[in-house]
Amino acid sequence: MAYTKKAQTFHRKSDQRRALLKSLMRSLILEERISTTEAKAKALRPAVERLVTYGKKNTLASRRLAKARLGDDEAVKKLFSAIAPRYADRAGGYTRIVKRSVRGSNDARKLAYIAFV
Repeated sequence: MAYTKKAQTFHRKSDQRRALLKSLMRSLILEERISTTEAKAKALRPAVERLVTYGKKNTLASRRLAKARLGDDEAVKKLFSAIAPRYADRAGGYTRIVKRSVRGSNDARKLAYIAFV
């Protein structure tokens, strides 16, 4: 029996989709607020919140997991030194998605900001 897929594909192959999310995670951690489409922001939220949870643990294993997910030393350093300590007392919900207007008349995709709370 065919079941519906849980993750959105964004009309990309799996390796391209992983690279897209990795790039968005890196940008969000370094910039702390990015503008993207609403669907990409909703797909990005669980991945980034998982990374912040790794940062709150602050163990060698969690640093290695974050490095594997991000692939960037600078982003891992900022995650563990600046972002994760900010949410030490918070039990989740580290990001906020704010919907914006629709893009121009060509593709009319819904835009959104995703930022840390």
